[in-house]
Amino acid sequence: MAAMDEPPGSGFLPDLCSTRAVLVVVVVAELMALVVTLVATYYDAFSVGRLAVTSLFVQWVGLTSAAMVCQLRPRLNQLAPAWASVSVVLLVVLDTLLFSLVARAVMAWVAGTLHISPMWSPEILVNSLIAAIIAGLVMRYFYVQEQLRQKGQAELQARIQALQSRIRPHFLFNSMNIISSLIAVDPDAAEQVVEDLSVLFRASLKSTGNEASLADELELCRRYIHIEQLRMGDRLQVTWDIQVQAENVRIPLLTLQPLLENAIYHGVQPLAAGGMVVISAADEGGFLRLSVSNPKPPGDGHHKGNRMALENILHRLQALYGDQVAVESRPQEKEYEIEIRYPLQQ
Repeated sequence: MAAMDEPPGSGFLPDLCSTRAVLVVVVVAELMALVVTLVATYYDAFSVGRLAVTSLFVQWVGLTSAAMVCQLRPRLNQLAPAWASVSVVLLVVLDTLLFSLVARAVMAWVAGTLHISPMWSPEILVNSLIAAIIAGLVMRYFYVQEQLRQKGQAELQARIQALQSRIRPHFLFNSMNIISSLIAVDPDAAEQVVEDLSVLFRASLKSTGNEASLADELELCRRYIHIEQLRMGDRLQVTWDIQVQAENVRIPLLTLQPLLENAIYHGVQPLAAGGMVVISAADEGGFLRLSVSNPKPPGDGHHKGNRMALENILHRLQALYGDQVAVESRPQEKEYEIEIRYPLQQ
């Protein structure tokens, strides 16, 4: 158990109470029983009866051990990884020892030799050693999987941090120019731009794990659009099609704003006449569907910068909502659309 010297509370034991985990335990136990039976055929002919008895024993040990680890998991995960692993191994060995004694007693009773057959035998010791080795390997596997998961989460957080903390220099410079030009002619508008810009900066500096309501995210987008409309005027048109209760829907902070920024920068700005950006949200069978569409200028090189943002948003949503998340880009002849789907969280 090398490298298991982390502080307590770094729990790495998975939830063995889930249906999927129980199915895995049953399948692995049955495969192990089959291997043990096949090894025994080296000395004797293959026997279905032997396989049935071995399967029954291994399934008993596997399922009861998984049940005990499941019940003790909250406490075990409070221990350092090394102590948690040792505890689980000892638990499995004791469980195997108990069932070995019970199985031997039952077999002796069936054979009518209970009064002359000793309860202890080398087979019980062998069973315990096999259980200790397998439990140790499984604990090592769980530990390595947890380390890989934490490493992946750290890398994901770093990528998301880079996405959130990045505000394009051109947007910042344009905002400063807008403020400078408005101070003399419209101080109130200049003050509003400063307030909008401060809200955007504050959001970009928040923790990457923060969720917000869809209403808050839309308000952030409106502040961003307000600044851009002061710069672009009537060239930038925005349509909102929100068909959900935005206050009750949860969304990771800064999910829509980067997409909106790309839509304006890559879609509307290159067109002399400007164009329309459409932002929609709807509940479709328990899934939240968000989309941002914008006009598509000639050529497609202007959307290469979208890829990093889309990948980060996809990984971020998957970390929060699982594998049912979808982030798709749909380039068409005159329009470019980004669609996000994930289980509706209320």
